[in-house]
Amino acid sequence: MTPSNTPPRIAHGGKAVYGARLGILMLEARFPRIPGDMGNAATWPFPVLYKVVRGASPERVVTRRAEGLRDAFIAAAQELVADREIAAAVGVPVATSSLMQAPFLERLLPPGRRVGIVTISRRTLTEEHLVAAGVAPDAPVIGTDDGEEFTRAIIGNEATMDVAAAERDILAAGKALVARHKEIGAIVLECTNMIPYARALSEALGLPVHDMYGFACWFHAGLSPRDFGFPGSAAQEWRGR
Repeated sequence: MTPSNTPPRIAHGGKAVYGARLGILMLEARFPRIPGDMGNAATWPFPVLYKVVRGASPERVVTRRAEGLRDAFIAAAQELVADREIAAAVGVPVATSSLMQAPFLERLLPPGRRVGIVTISRRTLTEEHLVAAGVAPDAPVIGTDDGEEFTRAIIGNEATMDVAAAERDILAAGKALVARHKEIGAIVLECTNMIPYARALSEALGLPVHDMYGFACWFHAGLSPRDFGFPGSAAQEWRGR
């Protein structure tokens, strides 16, 4: 018999994988994913699930706008959801780009200040992309296209990369952007592979730098709000997610 004052120790199942509430769709790539990169599982302070979208090379996604890959991304997303929830009858929240945080960040800045954007390819980041993310089409944007390492190694899907040179490319782009647009009060890194260099860029510019890591952590906080324990919460049956 269980004492009446003892919480029930009942666990509820129903799926194959537990404990990872954030799923990430990945390009099919081979370039180095150093700690801090979205594709390095050690980057995250919580468990994540990955799903590689076959055929989604960096070049095809960035320079050819993921031509012909829409169904592959949708199918991969559905498989990722199915891995988490067997009877997924409803949709799940989706964060598609770090650019989605730019409009909110701009509202936090003092009047007259704007968010600047650093991307891996200025040529292919169109007004359509910006508007879809809620960003003003005239937002200050710069790419690392003219650098010597980062853009070439990532889009070229090269097996090795000079990380110091890649950092120099990102710092140079950020400094050039701020020099052209004195009104910039914060930076958003559009490319998820730029996350490892965010701190160096922030220190170099003396500005806040936001990326997909911070956005995903904020996103995850809503998926798994902190339980502060008694008396705010009581013991419950275990229903893993």
